[in-house]
Amino acid sequence: MTLRQFFLKAAYPLLMLAGKKRKHMDSILFAPDGRKPPVPFHSLVMTANNGKAIPFDSFKGKKVLICNTASDCGYTAQYADLEKLYRQYARQLVVIGFPANDFKGQEPLDDAGIAQFCQRNFGVSFLLSQKSQVVHGASQHPVFNWLTNPAKNGWCKQEPTWNFCKYLINEEGLLQAFFVQNISPLDKQLTDML
Repeated sequence: MTLRQFFLKAAYPLLMLAGKKRKHMDSILFAPDGRKPPVPFHSLVMTANNGKAIPFDSFKGKKVLICNTASDCGYTAQYADLEKLYRQYARQLVVIGFPANDFKGQEPLDDAGIAQFCQRNFGVSFLLSQKSQVVHGASQHPVFNWLTNPAKNGWCKQEPTWNFCKYLINEEGLLQAFFVQNISPLDKQLTDML
């Protein structure tokens, strides 16, 4: 952990406290009732950071929480919260981190470095994707293209506003909600949906 990362980790509780005080109406978006995705979520595939292809049909019957991540961000300590959530709800929840360098160069590490950083500093055992682009553009990861395209997911066009935005998909592959970065993975509004 670099000195900067150490200070960011120490400042994380203050950052989250400040975020609670300034919640906006668009901090959490919920799916309208009855919206089916035109493109099935379970048809997607990702490549894990170890190079293994992971078909999403293996997640049928479980909820999935997808979060774009970075190792050099003020919200990086959410890795610990994501791990705690994953361990607490392991029977019914899959957590997937998507490392990305889309916001001010806050993910300088390669896939091996990211995995080592996450394991050493936060004990991460949930799935990590290969480093990718999560915001709109020619290289946007297909999973984030699905998450941010209403023509594919049925309703949501909200792309990540910063690192550690979260998308919750239910057991049937319906995108249920979007949570901005200042909403903790352990927030009651999220855990009540599990």
